[in-house]
Amino acid sequence: MHPAPSVIIFTSISGLGFGFFIWLGLGIPDLYGWEAFAAFFVAYALSVGGLLASVFHLANKKNVIYSFSQWQTSWLSREGVLSVIALLAFAVFAIGRIFFGTDLPVFGYIGSALALLTVFATSMIYTQLKTVPRWNMPINPVLFLLYAISGGAILATAGGALSGAVAGVLILVLTALQLAGWMMGDKRLAESGSTKGTATGLNTIGQVRLFESAHTSRNYILDEMVHMIGRKHAQKLRMIAVAAIGVVPVVLLLLLPPSIIVTLVALASHLIGVLAARWLFFAEAEHVVGLYYNRG
Repeated sequence: MHPAPSVIIFTSISGLGFGFFIWLGLGIPDLYGWEAFAAFFVAYALSVGGLLASVFHLANKKNVIYSFSQWQTSWLSREGVLSVIALLAFAVFAIGRIFFGTDLPVFGYIGSALALLTVFATSMIYTQLKTVPRWNMPINPVLFLLYAISGGAILATAGGALSGAVAGVLILVLTALQLAGWMMGDKRLAESGSTKGTATGLNTIGQVRLFESAHTSRNYILDEMVHMIGRKHAQKLRMIAVAAIGVVPVVLLLLLPPSIIVTLVALASHLIGVLAARWLFFAEAEHVVGLYYNRG
């Protein structure tokens, strides 16, 4: 699949924002007044900024209305609806803490649950696609949720609100599962049974091979659904992603006392790794239509 920057930013930044919201809704960190304002500002900026980035992937921006109207059948629509309700719940929770010094835990718990469901809905936009075998795996929703929770945990370690050991363990689990996800994904297209024969519907009459290209030039399908990346480049990016997502943040969080500087450096490294992993998430995803074009 084509790794569009807007979608990479959307899945990375919004996940981090909703991940931080999950911890804030549980009272971690337990902040009031201007400190609470700063924390919720960061969470809203990441969440809303990421959601807005996804709009740029639409050819017609007016179609954004459909992200809310098709909730009965579309995971994209469910994500839109859940995100808005979650942000409204956190607005009540944040106003109480910022302006009135009052804790409204019910809204915090509801917001955290809705934030989790929002991230899950985002993951299902991709996981439901049987035409992209690498995405169509149960581990993908788990990874999306862990990316959000562990990223939010890094932010929650600022000032000692959450133990660096807790965040470090979450990141180690995430890194291990991401490695497992890559190994499982590498086999998915072959295991799916999709071939040029099944792609064309001619598998019942014999072995199918390409006679000549279906098109003499690029087209929308090739531009959006077929992206080739060399195995050597993919392996290098995986190494960079693992180092940035897990190794650097874990070393910082487990070996150094919590502070704003440590949190920012760990977060910056983690975010670089997330962006690299998300780029690979799209670039390595083989759509079965590629078989028709001899690109699978």
